[in-house]
Amino acid sequence: MTRFSRLFPTASIGAYLIALAVGVALPLLVFVGFLMYQLENHERERLSADTAEDAQLIARSVDRELQDMATTLRLLVASPELASRDLRAFHNRTQNSLRSNSLFVILVDKDGQLKLNTRVPFDTPLGKAGNVPSVLSVVKSGVTEVSNVFVGTTSGKWVFNVAAPVPKEVSPSGDVMIITQNAEDLKKLISTEGLPSGWSAAVLDGSGHVVTSAGAEKMAEGSQFPVDTLHLMTGFKGTIEDVGGNGKQMYGYAQITGWTWKAVVWGPIASAQEGINTTWRQLISGGVIFIAIAALSAYMVARQLRQPIRQIAHMAERMGAGEIVSPVQTRITEANQVAIALSNASFDRSQAEDRTHLVLHELVHRTKNILTLVQAMMRQLARQDTSMEEFQKAIGNRLQGLGKSVEALARAQWTGVAMRRVIEIHMSTFAEVADRVDIGGEDFVLTAEAVQNLGLILHELATNSIKYGALSVPQGKVRIFWMDIKEEGAESPKMALTWEETGGPLVTEPKRKGFGTTIIQRHATAAFSAVVEVDFRPEGLVWTLLGPRAKFERREGGDTIQSIAI
Repeated sequence: MTRFSRLFPTASIGAYLIALAVGVALPLLVFVGFLMYQLENHERERLSADTAEDAQLIARSVDRELQDMATTLRLLVASPELASRDLRAFHNRTQNSLRSNSLFVILVDKDGQLKLNTRVPFDTPLGKAGNVPSVLSVVKSGVTEVSNVFVGTTSGKWVFNVAAPVPKEVSPSGDVMIITQNAEDLKKLISTEGLPSGWSAAVLDGSGHVVTSAGAEKMAEGSQFPVDTLHLMTGFKGTIEDVGGNGKQMYGYAQITGWTWKAVVWGPIASAQEGINTTWRQLISGGVIFIAIAALSAYMVARQLRQPIRQIAHMAERMGAGEIVSPVQTRITEANQVAIALSNASFDRSQAEDRTHLVLHELVHRTKNILTLVQAMMRQLARQDTSMEEFQKAIGNRLQGLGKSVEALARAQWTGVAMRRVIEIHMSTFAEVADRVDIGGEDFVLTAEAVQNLGLILHELATNSIKYGALSVPQGKVRIFWMDIKEEGAESPKMALTWEETGGPLVTEPKRKGFGTTIIQRHATAAFSAVVEVDFRPEGLVWTLLGPRAKFERREGGDTIQSIAI
Protein backbone atom coordinates (compact mmCIF):
# COMPACT_ATOMS: atom_id res chain seq x y z
CA MET A 1 0.00 0.00 0.00
CA THR A 2 2.90 2.38 0.81
CA ARG A 3 4.59 1.67 -2.53
CA PHE A 4 1.28 2.36 -4.26
CA SER A 5 0.98 5.68 -2.38
CA ARG A 6 4.48 6.72 -3.51
CA LEU A 7 3.59 5.94 -7.10
CA PHE A 8 0.34 7.92 -6.92
CA PRO A 9 0.90 10.73 -4.39
CA THR A 10 -2.13 12.72 -3.19
CA ALA A 11 -2.44 16.27 -4.61
CA SER A 12 -4.68 19.23 -3.73
CA ILE A 13 -5.85 19.42 -7.32
CA GLY A 14 -7.76 16.20 -6.68
CA ALA A 15 -10.58 18.14 -5.09
CA TYR A 16 -10.88 20.23 -8.22
CA LEU A 17 -10.85 17.21 -10.49
CA ILE A 18 -13.48 15.52 -8.38
CA ALA A 19 -15.55 18.67 -8.59
CA LEU A 20 -14.98 18.65 -12.35
CA ALA A 21 -16.12 15.04 -12.60
CA VAL A 22 -19.19 15.79 -10.54
CA GLY A 23 -19.73 18.97 -12.55
CA VAL A 24 -19.69 16.96 -15.78
CA ALA A 25 -21.90 14.22 -14.42
CA LEU A 26 -24.46 16.46 -12.76
CA PRO A 27 -25.49 18.40 -15.90
CA LEU A 28 -25.97 15.08 -17.68
CA LEU A 29 -28.09 13.80 -14.84
CA VAL A 30 -29.93 17.10 -14.64
CA PHE A 31 -30.58 16.96 -18.37
CA VAL A 32 -31.85 13.39 -18.11
CA GLY A 33 -33.91 14.47 -15.12
CA PHE A 34 -35.28 17.35 -17.19
CA LEU A 35 -36.24 14.93 -19.94
CA MET A 36 -37.88 12.72 -17.35
CA TYR A 37 -39.68 15.74 -15.95
CA GLN A 38 -40.86 16.64 -19.44
CA LEU A 39 -41.93 13.05 -19.98
CA GLU A 40 -43.74 13.07 -16.65
CA ASN A 41 -45.52 16.30 -17.60
CA HIS A 42 -46.41 14.79 -20.96
CA GLU A 43 -47.70 11.69 -19.23
CA ARG A 44 -49.59 13.89 -16.77
CA GLU A 45 -51.20 15.75 -19.67
CA ARG A 46 -52.04 12.48 -21.39
CA LEU A 47 -53.44 11.10 -18.14
CA SER A 48 -55.50 14.27 -17.74
CA ALA A 49 -56.87 13.94 -21.27
CA ASP A 50 -57.55 10.21 -20.84
CA THR A 51 -59.28 10.80 -17.50
CA ALA A 52 -61.56 13.43 -19.00
CA GLU A 53 -62.27 11.13 -21.94
CA ASP A 54 -63.11 8.20 -19.61
CA ALA A 55 -65.53 10.45 -17.74
CA GLN A 56 -67.09 11.51 -21.01
CA LEU A 57 -67.47 7.90 -22.15
CA ILE A 58 -69.38 7.10 -18.96
CA ALA A 59 -71.44 10.27 -19.43
CA ARG A 60 -72.37 9.17 -22.94
CA SER A 61 -73.43 5.72 -21.72
CA VAL A 62 -75.60 7.22 -19.00
CA ASP A 63 -76.97 9.75 -21.46
CA ARG A 64 -78.05 6.95 -23.80
CA GLU A 65 -79.76 5.21 -20.90
CA LEU A 66 -81.61 8.36 -19.89
CA GLN A 67 -82.52 9.11 -23.51
CA ASP A 68 -83.92 5.61 -23.85
CA MET A 69 -86.02 6.20 -20.76
CA ALA A 70 -87.19 9.54 -22.15
CA THR A 71 -88.11 7.87 -25.47
CA THR A 72 -90.08 5.21 -23.61
CA LEU A 73 -91.91 7.99 -21.77
CA ARG A 74 -92.87 9.67 -25.03
CA LEU A 75 -94.31 6.35 -26.28
CA LEU A 76 -96.18 5.72 -23.06
CA VAL A 77 -97.87 9.12 -22.90
CA ALA A 78 -99.16 8.48 -26.42
CA SER A 79 -100.62 5.03 -25.63
CA PRO A 80 -104.38 4.58 -26.42
CA GLU A 81 -105.13 3.16 -22.94
CA LEU A 82 -103.92 6.38 -21.34
CA ALA A 83 -105.84 8.48 -23.82
CA SER A 84 -109.03 6.55 -22.98
CA ARG A 85 -108.18 6.80 -19.25
CA ASP A 86 -108.19 3.02 -18.95
CA LEU A 87 -105.50 3.04 -16.28
CA ARG A 88 -105.90 -0.64 -15.41
CA ALA A 89 -105.21 -1.73 -18.99
CA PHE A 90 -102.36 0.75 -19.18
CA HIS A 91 -100.94 -0.59 -15.88
CA ASN A 92 -101.06 -4.21 -16.94
CA ARG A 93 -99.55 -3.68 -20.39
CA THR A 94 -96.82 -1.41 -19.14
CA GLN A 95 -95.93 -3.65 -16.19
CA ASN A 96 -95.50 -6.66 -18.43
CA SER A 97 -93.51 -4.88 -21.13
CA LEU A 98 -91.01 -3.11 -18.82
CA ARG A 99 -90.49 -5.75 -16.15
CA SER A 100 -87.51 -7.28 -17.97
CA ASN A 101 -85.76 -3.88 -18.10
CA SER A 102 -86.15 -3.22 -14.34
CA LEU A 103 -88.10 -0.07 -15.22
CA PHE A 104 -91.29 1.00 -13.47
CA VAL A 105 -93.89 3.54 -14.53
CA ILE A 106 -95.59 5.98 -12.19
CA LEU A 107 -98.40 8.39 -12.97
CA VAL A 108 -98.92 11.32 -10.60
CA ASP A 109 -101.01 14.44 -10.64
CA LYS A 110 -99.54 17.91 -10.48
CA ASP A 111 -99.58 17.85 -6.66
CA GLY A 112 -97.59 14.63 -6.45
CA GLN A 113 -100.47 12.25 -5.67
CA LEU A 114 -99.82 8.80 -7.16
CA LYS A 115 -102.43 7.52 -9.63
CA LEU A 116 -100.55 4.49 -10.86
CA ASN A 117 -97.37 2.57 -9.92
CA THR A 118 -96.31 -0.56 -11.80
CA ARG A 119 -94.13 -1.65 -8.85
CA VAL A 120 -97.34 -2.78 -7.08
CA PRO A 121 -100.66 -4.26 -8.23
CA PHE A 122 -103.12 -1.83 -9.71
CA ASP A 123 -105.59 -1.89 -6.81
CA THR A 124 -102.94 -1.14 -4.18
CA PRO A 125 -103.72 2.08 -2.25
CA LEU A 126 -101.21 4.79 -3.23
CA GLY A 127 -100.02 7.90 -1.45
CA LYS A 128 -97.75 10.77 -2.36
CA ALA A 129 -94.76 10.43 -4.70
CA GLY A 130 -91.40 9.91 -3.01
CA ASN A 131 -89.83 12.93 -4.71
CA VAL A 132 -92.52 15.60 -4.99
CA PRO A 133 -90.08 18.49 -5.76
CA SER A 134 -89.02 16.81 -9.01
CA VAL A 135 -92.70 16.42 -9.99
CA LEU A 136 -93.34 20.10 -9.34
CA SER A 137 -90.24 21.02 -11.36
CA VAL A 138 -91.51 19.05 -14.39
CA VAL A 139 -94.96 20.65 -14.09
CA LYS A 140 -93.34 24.07 -14.01
CA SER A 141 -90.83 23.55 -16.83
CA GLY A 142 -93.01 21.40 -19.08
CA VAL A 143 -89.97 19.37 -20.27
CA THR A 144 -88.56 15.94 -19.50
CA GLU A 145 -86.23 15.97 -16.48
CA VAL A 146 -84.18 13.52 -14.44
CA SER A 147 -84.50 13.70 -10.68
CA ASN A 148 -81.85 13.52 -8.00
CA VAL A 149 -81.31 10.15 -6.39
CA PHE A 150 -83.60 9.40 -3.43
CA VAL A 151 -84.93 6.47 -1.39
CA GLY A 152 -88.12 5.21 -3.01
CA THR A 153 -91.22 5.01 -0.78
CA THR A 154 -92.34 1.76 -2.31
CA SER A 155 -89.02 0.05 -3.09
CA GLY A 156 -87.07 1.24 -0.06
CA LYS A 157 -84.00 1.52 -2.32
CA TRP A 158 -82.07 4.37 -3.86
CA VAL A 159 -83.86 5.21 -7.09
CA PHE A 160 -84.09 8.01 -9.63
CA ASN A 161 -86.87 9.21 -11.90
CA VAL A 162 -87.13 10.42 -15.47
CA ALA A 163 -90.34 12.44 -15.62
CA ALA A 164 -92.26 14.09 -18.43
CA PRO A 165 -95.55 16.05 -18.47
CA VAL A 166 -98.58 14.31 -19.97
CA PRO A 167 -100.00 16.33 -22.89
CA LYS A 168 -103.06 18.43 -22.06
CA GLU A 169 -105.17 16.61 -24.62
CA VAL A 170 -104.53 13.37 -22.73
CA SER A 171 -104.59 14.77 -19.20
CA PRO A 172 -106.20 18.20 -18.88
CA SER A 173 -105.41 18.23 -15.15
CA GLY A 174 -101.63 18.25 -15.83
CA ASP A 175 -100.49 14.77 -14.82
CA VAL A 176 -96.83 13.73 -14.91
CA MET A 177 -95.58 10.41 -16.25
CA ILE A 178 -92.49 8.97 -14.52
CA ILE A 179 -90.15 6.07 -15.28
CA THR A 180 -88.27 5.09 -12.16
CA GLN A 181 -85.26 2.80 -11.86
CA ASN A 182 -83.07 1.53 -9.05
CA ALA A 183 -79.79 3.44 -8.91
CA GLU A 184 -77.76 0.24 -8.60
CA ASP A 185 -79.00 -0.83 -12.05
CA LEU A 186 -76.76 1.85 -13.64
CA LYS A 187 -73.63 0.17 -12.27
CA LYS A 188 -73.34 -1.81 -15.49
CA LEU A 189 -72.63 1.48 -17.32
CA ILE A 190 -69.54 2.47 -15.31
CA SER A 191 -67.13 -0.39 -15.73
CA THR A 192 -63.61 0.41 -14.37
CA GLU A 193 -61.77 -2.21 -16.40
CA GLY A 194 -60.02 0.39 -18.56
CA LEU A 195 -59.02 2.60 -15.61
CA PRO A 196 -55.62 2.49 -13.84
CA SER A 197 -55.28 0.35 -10.76
CA GLY A 198 -56.85 1.93 -7.69
CA TRP A 199 -59.13 4.28 -9.66
CA SER A 200 -62.88 4.73 -9.29
CA ALA A 201 -65.86 6.10 -11.20
CA ALA A 202 -69.24 7.49 -10.22
CA VAL A 203 -72.37 9.10 -11.60
CA LEU A 204 -73.52 12.15 -9.62
CA ASP A 205 -76.97 13.73 -9.62
CA GLY A 206 -77.64 17.46 -9.82
CA SER A 207 -77.11 17.93 -6.07
CA GLY A 208 -73.75 16.15 -6.03
CA HIS A 209 -75.00 12.89 -4.51
CA VAL A 210 -73.79 9.56 -5.82
CA VAL A 211 -76.24 7.76 -8.09
CA THR A 212 -73.96 4.77 -8.52
CA SER A 213 -70.24 4.11 -8.14
CA ALA A 214 -67.62 1.47 -8.84
CA GLY A 215 -63.89 0.95 -8.31
CA ALA A 216 -61.36 0.97 -5.49
CA GLU A 217 -63.01 3.89 -3.67
CA LYS A 218 -66.58 2.91 -4.41
CA MET A 219 -69.06 5.28 -2.77
CA ALA A 220 -72.49 4.27 -1.53
CA GLU A 221 -75.61 5.34 -3.43
CA GLY A 222 -76.96 8.61 -2.09
CA SER A 223 -73.71 9.64 -0.37
CA GLN A 224 -72.50 13.20 -0.85
CA PHE A 225 -69.50 13.60 -3.11
CA PRO A 226 -66.83 15.91 -1.52
CA VAL A 227 -68.28 19.39 -1.89
CA ASP A 228 -64.93 21.23 -2.08
CA THR A 229 -63.86 19.03 -4.97
CA LEU A 230 -67.24 19.28 -6.64
CA HIS A 231 -67.09 23.09 -6.64
CA LEU A 232 -63.89 22.94 -8.71
CA MET A 233 -65.61 20.98 -11.49
CA THR A 234 -66.64 23.86 -13.70
CA GLY A 235 -67.40 23.77 -17.39
CA PHE A 236 -68.73 20.97 -19.55
CA LYS A 237 -65.78 18.64 -18.97
CA GLY A 238 -62.23 18.72 -17.67
CA THR A 239 -59.84 17.52 -14.99
CA ILE A 240 -58.70 18.85 -11.64
CA GLU A 241 -56.05 17.78 -9.16
CA ASP A 242 -56.77 17.59 -5.46
CA VAL A 243 -53.85 17.79 -3.02
CA GLY A 244 -55.87 17.91 0.14
CA GLY A 245 -55.38 14.24 0.97
CA ASN A 246 -52.29 12.17 1.66
CA GLY A 247 -51.86 11.23 -1.99
CA LYS A 248 -52.32 13.51 -4.96
CA GLN A 249 -55.59 12.71 -6.72
CA MET A 250 -56.80 13.51 -10.23
CA TYR A 251 -60.47 13.91 -11.07
CA GLY A 252 -61.94 13.80 -14.55
CA TYR A 253 -65.53 14.94 -15.01
CA ALA A 254 -68.05 15.35 -17.81
CA GLN A 255 -71.52 16.83 -17.78
CA ILE A 256 -74.19 14.50 -19.15
CA THR A 257 -75.56 16.42 -22.11
CA GLY A 258 -79.09 17.76 -21.59
CA TRP A 259 -79.31 16.53 -17.97
CA THR A 260 -78.21 17.78 -14.57
CA TRP A 261 -76.05 14.75 -13.85
CA LYS A 262 -72.34 14.37 -14.39
CA ALA A 263 -69.86 11.49 -14.57
CA VAL A 264 -66.67 11.52 -12.47
CA VAL A 265 -63.52 9.38 -12.69
CA TRP A 266 -60.80 9.73 -10.07
CA GLY A 267 -57.82 8.05 -8.48
CA PRO A 268 -54.23 8.49 -7.27
CA ILE A 269 -51.87 9.93 -9.89
CA ALA A 270 -49.03 7.79 -8.60
CA SER A 271 -50.75 4.55 -9.49
CA ALA A 272 -51.42 5.82 -13.02
CA GLN A 273 -47.77 6.83 -13.42
CA GLU A 274 -46.13 3.89 -11.71
CA GLY A 275 -43.82 3.34 -14.69
CA ILE A 276 -42.53 6.92 -14.53
CA ASN A 277 -42.02 6.70 -10.77
CA THR A 278 -40.03 3.49 -11.15
CA THR A 279 -37.84 5.16 -13.78
CA TRP A 280 -37.29 8.10 -11.43
CA ARG A 281 -36.08 5.76 -8.68
CA GLN A 282 -33.74 4.01 -11.09
CA LEU A 283 -32.42 7.33 -12.34
CA ILE A 284 -31.65 8.59 -8.85
CA SER A 285 -29.89 5.40 -7.73
CA GLY A 286 -28.00 5.11 -11.01
CA GLY A 287 -26.99 8.78 -10.82
CA VAL A 288 -25.53 8.35 -7.35
CA ILE A 289 -23.48 5.37 -8.53
CA PHE A 290 -22.39 7.23 -11.67
CA ILE A 291 -21.23 10.28 -9.68
CA ALA A 292 -19.36 8.07 -7.21
CA ILE A 293 -17.50 6.32 -10.05
CA ALA A 294 -16.70 9.66 -11.72
CA ALA A 295 -15.39 11.12 -8.45
CA LEU A 296 -13.22 8.06 -7.81
CA SER A 297 -11.79 8.24 -11.34
CA ALA A 298 -11.06 11.94 -10.93
CA TYR A 299 -9.29 11.28 -7.66
CA MET A 300 -7.06 8.67 -9.27
CA VAL A 301 -6.17 10.99 -12.15
CA ALA A 302 -5.44 13.81 -9.70
CA ARG A 303 -2.76 11.71 -8.04
CA GLN A 304 -0.94 11.58 -11.38
CA LEU A 305 -0.88 15.36 -11.78
CA ARG A 306 0.94 16.40 -8.64
CA GLN A 307 4.49 16.65 -9.96
CA PRO A 308 3.72 18.58 -13.17
CA ILE A 309 1.57 21.02 -11.22
CA ARG A 310 4.33 21.57 -8.69
CA GLN A 311 6.81 22.28 -11.47
CA ILE A 312 4.47 24.78 -13.03
CA ALA A 313 3.80 26.36 -9.62
CA HIS A 314 7.56 26.81 -9.14
CA MET A 315 7.70 28.54 -12.54
CA ALA A 316 4.91 30.86 -11.44
CA GLU A 317 6.78 31.71 -8.20
CA ARG A 318 9.88 32.64 -10.15
CA MET A 319 7.79 34.65 -12.57
CA GLY A 320 6.21 36.48 -9.61
CA ALA A 321 9.70 37.39 -8.44
CA GLY A 322 10.24 39.11 -11.78
CA GLU A 323 12.37 36.46 -13.50
CA ILE A 324 12.11 35.45 -17.12
CA VAL A 325 11.57 31.67 -16.87
CA SER A 326 12.12 28.91 -19.39
CA PRO A 327 9.44 26.20 -19.84
CA VAL A 328 9.70 22.85 -18.04
CA GLN A 329 9.07 19.50 -19.74
CA THR A 330 6.48 17.15 -18.23
CA ARG A 331 4.65 14.00 -19.28
CA ILE A 332 1.36 15.87 -19.73
CA THR A 333 0.79 17.74 -22.97
CA GLU A 334 -1.48 20.35 -21.43
CA ALA A 335 1.00 20.99 -18.62
CA ASN A 336 3.72 21.58 -21.22
CA GLN A 337 1.47 24.08 -22.95
CA VAL A 338 0.90 25.89 -19.66
CA ALA A 339 4.65 25.94 -19.02
CA ILE A 340 5.29 27.48 -22.44
CA ALA A 341 2.53 30.02 -21.82
CA LEU A 342 4.06 30.97 -18.47
CA SER A 343 7.46 31.39 -20.08
CA ASN A 344 5.98 33.63 -22.75
CA ALA A 345 4.03 35.52 -20.11
CA SER A 346 7.18 36.17 -18.10
CA PHE A 347 8.78 37.69 -21.20
CA ASP A 348 5.63 39.72 -21.97
CA ARG A 349 5.48 40.90 -18.38
CA SER A 350 9.03 42.18 -18.59
CA GLN A 351 8.13 44.11 -21.73
CA ALA A 352 4.93 45.40 -20.08
CA GLU A 353 6.89 46.66 -17.09
CA ASP A 354 9.22 48.52 -19.43
CA ARG A 355 6.23 50.08 -21.16
CA THR A 356 4.73 51.03 -17.78
CA HIS A 357 7.92 52.78 -16.74
CA LEU A 358 7.87 54.67 -20.03
CA VAL A 359 4.25 55.72 -19.54
CA LEU A 360 4.95 56.86 -15.99
CA HIS A 361 7.90 58.88 -17.24
CA GLU A 362 5.64 60.42 -19.88
CA LEU A 363 2.99 61.20 -17.28
CA VAL A 364 5.52 62.96 -15.05
CA HIS A 365 6.51 65.21 -17.94
CA ARG A 366 2.91 65.97 -18.78
CA THR A 367 2.12 66.78 -15.15
CA LYS A 368 5.10 69.11 -14.96
CA ASN A 369 3.92 70.80 -18.14
CA ILE A 370 0.41 71.34 -16.73
CA LEU A 371 1.82 72.69 -13.45
CA THR A 372 4.13 75.05 -15.36
CA LEU A 373 1.13 76.32 -17.29
CA VAL A 374 -0.87 76.85 -14.10
CA GLN A 375 2.04 78.67 -12.41
CA ALA A 376 2.43 80.96 -15.40
CA MET A 377 -1.27 81.81 -15.32
CA MET A 378 -1.11 82.63 -11.63
CA ARG A 379 1.99 84.82 -12.05
CA GLN A 380 0.46 86.73 -14.93
CA LEU A 381 -2.86 87.26 -13.15
CA ALA A 382 -1.07 88.33 -9.98
CA ARG A 383 0.47 91.21 -11.91
CA GLN A 384 -2.98 92.62 -12.66
CA ASP A 385 -4.45 95.25 -10.43
CA THR A 386 -7.38 93.10 -9.25
CA SER A 387 -8.99 92.17 -5.96
CA MET A 388 -8.52 88.74 -4.39
CA GLU A 389 -12.09 87.76 -5.37
CA GLU A 390 -11.45 88.68 -9.01
CA PHE A 391 -8.11 86.88 -8.91
CA GLN A 392 -9.72 83.71 -7.53
CA LYS A 393 -12.50 83.86 -10.11
CA ALA A 394 -10.06 84.37 -12.97
CA ILE A 395 -7.89 81.47 -11.82
CA GLY A 396 -10.94 79.22 -11.25
CA ASN A 397 -12.40 79.87 -14.70
CA ARG A 398 -9.14 79.14 -16.47
CA LEU A 399 -8.45 76.04 -14.40
CA GLN A 400 -11.93 74.86 -15.29
CA GLY A 401 -11.11 75.26 -18.99
CA LEU A 402 -7.79 73.47 -18.53
CA GLY A 403 -9.58 70.74 -16.59
CA LYS A 404 -11.93 70.17 -19.55
CA SER A 405 -8.93 69.56 -21.79
CA VAL A 406 -7.24 67.26 -19.29
CA GLU A 407 -10.47 65.28 -18.82
CA ALA A 408 -10.87 64.81 -22.58
CA LEU A 409 -7.25 63.68 -22.88
CA ALA A 410 -7.61 61.28 -19.97
CA ARG A 411 -10.64 59.69 -21.64
CA ALA A 412 -8.55 59.22 -24.79
CA GLN A 413 -5.61 57.91 -22.71
CA TRP A 414 -3.56 60.98 -23.68
CA THR A 415 -3.45 59.95 -27.33
CA GLY A 416 -5.16 63.10 -28.61
CA VAL A 417 -8.67 64.47 -29.22
CA ALA A 418 -10.45 65.50 -32.42
CA MET A 419 -10.41 69.22 -33.26
CA ARG A 420 -14.19 69.53 -33.46
CA ARG A 421 -14.58 67.65 -30.18
CA VAL A 422 -12.20 70.03 -28.36
CA ILE A 423 -14.19 73.06 -29.57
CA GLU A 424 -17.53 71.46 -28.59
CA ILE A 425 -16.22 70.57 -25.12
CA HIS A 426 -15.12 74.12 -24.34
CA MET A 427 -18.18 75.76 -25.85
CA SER A 428 -20.42 73.45 -23.78
CA THR A 429 -19.06 75.24 -20.68
CA PHE A 430 -21.08 78.24 -21.85
CA ALA A 431 -24.27 76.29 -22.52
CA GLU A 432 -26.47 79.38 -22.85
CA VAL A 433 -24.59 80.54 -25.97
CA ALA A 434 -23.30 77.24 -27.38
CA ASP A 435 -26.04 77.12 -30.03
CA ARG A 436 -24.77 80.45 -31.49
CA VAL A 437 -21.33 79.05 -32.26
CA ASP A 438 -20.78 77.60 -35.76
CA ILE A 439 -17.89 75.21 -36.41
CA GLY A 440 -16.39 74.52 -39.83
CA GLY A 441 -13.39 72.65 -41.15
CA GLU A 442 -12.14 69.15 -41.95
CA ASP A 443 -11.80 67.30 -38.66
CA PHE A 444 -8.51 65.76 -37.49
CA VAL A 445 -6.92 64.58 -34.22
CA LEU A 446 -4.96 67.11 -32.15
CA THR A 447 -1.86 66.28 -30.15
CA ALA A 448 -2.16 66.21 -26.37
CA GLU A 449 -0.21 69.51 -26.11
CA ALA A 450 -2.39 71.13 -28.74
CA VAL A 451 -5.54 70.06 -26.87
CA GLN A 452 -4.36 71.78 -23.68
CA ASN A 453 -3.10 74.97 -25.32
CA LEU A 454 -5.97 75.36 -27.78
CA GLY A 455 -8.49 74.69 -25.00
CA LEU A 456 -6.97 77.50 -22.93
CA ILE A 457 -7.12 79.90 -25.91
CA LEU A 458 -10.73 78.99 -26.78
CA HIS A 459 -11.78 79.44 -23.18
CA GLU A 460 -10.30 82.99 -23.15
CA LEU A 461 -11.90 83.92 -26.46
CA ALA A 462 -15.32 82.63 -25.32
CA THR A 463 -15.06 84.35 -21.94
CA ASN A 464 -14.12 87.70 -23.59
CA SER A 465 -16.95 87.35 -26.14
CA ILE A 466 -19.55 86.68 -23.44
CA LYS A 467 -18.37 89.71 -21.44
CA TYR A 468 -17.78 92.27 -24.21
CA GLY A 469 -18.24 90.71 -27.65
CA ALA A 470 -20.84 89.11 -29.89
CA LEU A 471 -21.99 86.49 -27.35
CA SER A 472 -22.93 89.25 -24.90
CA VAL A 473 -26.09 90.02 -26.90
CA PRO A 474 -28.84 87.62 -28.07
CA GLN A 475 -28.31 88.27 -31.80
CA GLY A 476 -24.55 87.84 -31.74
CA LYS A 477 -22.83 84.83 -33.29
CA VAL A 478 -19.36 83.31 -33.46
CA ARG A 479 -17.89 81.30 -36.32
CA ILE A 480 -14.86 79.05 -35.68
CA PHE A 481 -13.26 77.58 -38.78
CA TRP A 482 -9.90 76.30 -39.95
CA MET A 483 -8.24 75.50 -43.29
CA ASP A 484 -4.91 74.38 -44.69
CA ILE A 485 -2.66 77.08 -46.20
CA LYS A 486 -0.08 76.06 -48.81
CA GLU A 487 2.77 78.52 -49.19
CA GLU A 488 5.28 78.34 -51.99
CA GLY A 489 8.68 77.18 -50.85
CA ALA A 490 7.42 76.11 -47.43
CA GLU A 491 8.73 72.74 -46.20
CA SER A 492 5.56 71.82 -44.34
CA PRO A 493 1.89 72.83 -44.71
CA LYS A 494 0.36 75.42 -42.46
CA MET A 495 -3.07 75.77 -40.96
CA ALA A 496 -5.11 78.89 -40.28
CA LEU A 497 -7.58 78.85 -37.35
CA THR A 498 -10.04 81.77 -37.19
CA TRP A 499 -12.43 83.04 -34.49
CA GLU A 500 -14.89 85.45 -36.13
CA GLU A 501 -17.62 87.38 -34.25
CA THR A 502 -20.63 89.05 -35.85
CA GLY A 503 -23.85 90.70 -34.69
CA GLY A 504 -22.41 92.01 -31.44
CA PRO A 505 -21.95 95.50 -30.02
CA LEU A 506 -19.58 97.99 -31.66
CA VAL A 507 -15.98 96.85 -31.13
CA THR A 508 -13.12 99.15 -30.09
CA GLU A 509 -9.57 98.10 -29.33
CA PRO A 510 -9.01 97.99 -25.57
CA LYS A 511 -6.48 100.46 -24.17
CA ARG A 512 -5.39 98.06 -21.43
CA LYS A 513 -4.21 94.54 -22.19
CA GLY A 514 -4.89 91.91 -19.54
CA PHE A 515 -4.12 88.24 -19.02
CA GLY A 516 -6.66 87.20 -21.64
CA THR A 517 -4.83 89.15 -24.30
CA THR A 518 -1.60 87.46 -23.26
CA ILE A 519 -3.23 84.03 -23.67
CA ILE A 520 -4.72 84.61 -27.11
CA GLN A 521 -1.60 86.34 -28.46
CA ARG A 522 1.67 85.53 -26.72
CA HIS A 523 0.76 82.08 -25.46
CA ALA A 524 -0.88 81.10 -28.78
CA THR A 525 2.19 82.30 -30.67
CA ALA A 526 4.62 80.37 -28.46
CA ALA A 527 2.54 77.18 -28.16
CA PHE A 528 2.00 76.72 -31.90
CA SER A 529 5.07 78.56 -33.32
CA ALA A 530 2.45 80.63 -35.08
CA VAL A 531 1.58 84.14 -36.13
CA VAL A 532 -1.45 85.58 -34.36
CA GLU A 533 -3.51 88.46 -35.71
CA VAL A 534 -6.21 90.19 -33.66
CA ASP A 535 -8.44 92.51 -35.72
CA PHE A 536 -10.80 94.69 -33.68
CA ARG A 537 -13.26 95.36 -36.48
CA PRO A 538 -16.26 97.54 -35.56
CA GLU A 539 -18.67 94.76 -36.61
CA GLY A 540 -16.88 92.12 -34.55
CA LEU A 541 -13.56 90.71 -33.34
CA VAL A 542 -11.59 88.49 -35.75
CA TRP A 543 -8.79 86.39 -34.23
CA THR A 544 -6.56 84.39 -36.61
CA LEU A 545 -3.77 81.95 -35.82
CA LEU A 546 -1.48 80.79 -38.65
CA GLY A 547 1.03 78.08 -37.79
CA PRO A 548 2.54 74.77 -38.92
CA ARG A 549 -0.05 72.02 -39.14
CA ALA A 550 2.46 69.69 -37.47
CA LYS A 551 2.02 71.69 -34.25
CA PHE A 552 -1.66 70.75 -34.26
CA GLU A 553 -2.05 67.30 -35.79
CA ARG A 554 -1.23 64.10 -33.96
CA ARG A 555 0.83 61.75 -36.08
CA GLU A 556 1.32 57.98 -35.78
CA GLY A 557 3.79 57.24 -33.02
CA GLY A 558 2.57 59.87 -30.59
CA ASP A 559 3.56 63.45 -29.92
CA THR A 560 6.47 65.02 -28.13
CA ILE A 561 6.23 66.94 -24.88
CA GLN A 562 7.11 70.57 -24.62
CA SER A 563 6.76 73.15 -21.83
CA ILE A 564 5.35 76.53 -22.75
CA ALA A 565 6.00 79.53 -20.49
CA ILE A 566 3.60 82.43 -20.51
